[in-house]
Amino acid sequence: MFGVSFVASLGGLLFGFDTAVISGAEKQIQEIFCLSDFAHGFTIASALIGTIIGALFCGKPAEKFGRLKSQKVIAAMYLVSAVGSGAIVNWYSFMFFRFLGGLAVGSSSVVGPMYIAEISPSRWRGRFVAFFQFNIVLGIVLAYFTNYWIAGMPNDWQLMIISEAVPALLFLVLLFFVPESPRWLVKQGRESEAREIFNRTSGTDVEEELAAIRESLGATAGKGTSIFAKKYRKPLAIAFLIATFNQLSGINAILYYAPRLIETSGVFREGAMLQSVIIGLTNLCFTMLGMAIIDKVGRKKLIASGALGMVVCQALVARGFAIGSFQGYYMLLCLMGYVAFFALSLGATIWVVISEVFPTDVRSGGQVFGSMTHWVWSALLTWIFPLCLNIGGEYIFSFFTVIAGLSLIFALWLPETRGKSLEQIQKELVKE
Repeated sequence: MFGVSFVASLGGLLFGFDTAVISGAEKQIQEIFCLSDFAHGFTIASALIGTIIGALFCGKPAEKFGRLKSQKVIAAMYLVSAVGSGAIVNWYSFMFFRFLGGLAVGSSSVVGPMYIAEISPSRWRGRFVAFFQFNIVLGIVLAYFTNYWIAGMPNDWQLMIISEAVPALLFLVLLFFVPESPRWLVKQGRESEAREIFNRTSGTDVEEELAAIRESLGATAGKGTSIFAKKYRKPLAIAFLIATFNQLSGINAILYYAPRLIETSGVFREGAMLQSVIIGLTNLCFTMLGMAIIDKVGRKKLIASGALGMVVCQALVARGFAIGSFQGYYMLLCLMGYVAFFALSLGATIWVVISEVFPTDVRSGGQVFGSMTHWVWSALLTWIFPLCLNIGGEYIFSFFTVIAGLSLIFALWLPETRGKSLEQIQKELVKE
């Protein structure tokens, strides 16, 4: 099961790598293609637009062709995007291949966690799905390190982007050695194949597991129920809120603009890529901690404790902007504190919770809804954050503080799913 989870989570690593690798190349891209600020912003955002479309349209192929085949296509898209956008020095082709990479990122955020949740034993599910988030963060750190190492070489910006082809090829090859989702197989009437996979991966009562899946599928068989049906209101609310709090608490704004923020303190004005590594390593270490304890502590307690820490750290940054003072390492430490608390809570739990709360028959639609919410907020916040900083950093960081506080209320309302089977969770959350 660890091997299966590792391979599936490589999609998360590529998700993180693709998102972060562009940070080392973006200045040279503007110079080489002679782009205006508007065209430059749109060029960098082309992948982000792709993520929204990828998350929106990948659900039906994942239902029709299976989770495994979908991931193979995603891996191929990552590979083609990396080679194409780095090797062909043409603005239009660069835009196309970066958009293709964005499609892969968006699709990966839906199919990867869904596949892992459906194949994992309930007692380990949180840890294995959180492994996907860990790999996203690991991918970000690897991209920062790769950029730092390659910087200064001839054609360094191209090498940075092409370097993604190595993990993409590894992901594609390893996918030929893992099984299909057993829950999807049961849905397709291929129960004997599902039984064999459960025997290899779960270590639980396989017949009991299969009976529970049949019951959950039979409850909605032939009804063609929409994901927006009244009975799914609670799972939809949970997915929408956790994705909203995840993004609007400020994580992507801080990860994308960390050098600019840290420079306000006067510390580390040189070596912008090294600053990104510091923030990235903080994110990685605390994601590992969250992943290790999520199935022991539970989702509610992690989100609640992290929310308290995020409120304090974001409030301190807002205070610094308000009084116009960031002495010494004040900004760096506040941002590291926020990233640590975020990684431990909303970062470690988002894909776990979204993959758990929807029944098997509508899980792909639910995963699409949650991922779409995440990416739309991410795109909007990333686009407007520089403008908000120019107006006054205290306002945007006060907003982040309020959102972090609201995530604490959300944590108190959130039903605990630790240690429960997906079918058990369905009975509790879905009311006819």
